[in-house]
Amino acid sequence: MENIDWGNLPFSYIRTDYNVRCWFRDGKWGEIEACSEDTLNISIAATCLHYGQEAFEGQKAFRCPDGKIRVFRIDENAARLQSTSRGIVMPEVPTDLFVEMTKKVIKLNERFVPPYESGAALYLRPLLIGTSAQIGVHPANEYLFLILVTPVGPYFKGGFACTNYVIVRDFDRSAPLGTGKYKVGGNYAASLYANQLAHQKGYSCEFYLDAKEKKYIDECGAANFFGIKNNTYITPKSTSILPSITNKSLQQLALDLGMKVEVRQIPEEELSTFEEAGACGTAAVIAPIHKIDDLDTGKSYVISKDGKPGPVCEKLYHKLRNIQYGIEPDLHQWITIID
Repeated sequence: MENIDWGNLPFSYIRTDYNVRCWFRDGKWGEIEACSEDTLNISIAATCLHYGQEAFEGQKAFRCPDGKIRVFRIDENAARLQSTSRGIVMPEVPTDLFVEMTKKVIKLNERFVPPYESGAALYLRPLLIGTSAQIGVHPANEYLFLILVTPVGPYFKGGFACTNYVIVRDFDRSAPLGTGKYKVGGNYAASLYANQLAHQKGYSCEFYLDAKEKKYIDECGAANFFGIKNNTYITPKSTSILPSITNKSLQQLALDLGMKVEVRQIPEEELSTFEEAGACGTAAVIAPIHKIDDLDTGKSYVISKDGKPGPVCEKLYHKLRNIQYGIEPDLHQWITIID
């Protein structure tokens, strides 16, 4: 522990003391197990390895100014994992089991929750995989649900700062009626090459248009997009977008601040009309957008004229963070305190 520089943590994996696991066998979930090993012993014929029966979530636990540890919207993560499970035919992890395992893994690794002053957090990665040994495309009959944790710093090195994106047309993260609305590993594998190309061109991330027509905004890499104009929070409506819990929360906070909220198709050309814009998700919360370049057409949509986060992004970001840290009242009962 003495070797961890809390204030300069990367967003990467650091081994901690324990993970928690639970098996689904014979049609039912078993007992929760605490494990100090960070490896898995599964069959080389497991369905997660061959047919992609794999789903995951992302959560954060925060050490707060009052010394308590808080977790944000556990029930929403449980519900999204259940939706994914239905989509790729895996047993649903009951909400009470999900919550119990979340609390347990945090308590077991409490010494790895970064101090409040560091700005870092404990990242939780719930993972559900098919483990049955079979060759043949059909659902497994045995599954493993586990939660691992690791302390992390900001997702982007600059923290809450403006980033640049590039529109990609040669790649799709997911199909309109595919698995885009589910949090499965295949979606992220499908984005790796485009992400690599974006980095090579000097951008923070790739920016996707809809897969069907290439006319409408879809996602900012692995994050949801939102734009601000005329006191309105606008975010895309699409069947291929992962429903972000952060985005859902920001929409509520925008309403709380007296703004309007619109969830609708957003044509690419509308980018030129936004006063502010951002990418949002658990990892970065909000990554304000400086500009989005369309190399195919030569257009550059400069959203932040001075390259700094706008006032609405600032307000939403700090309000959400303050709720997560117990600084502002939790009016919507989003927070779970780890006793």
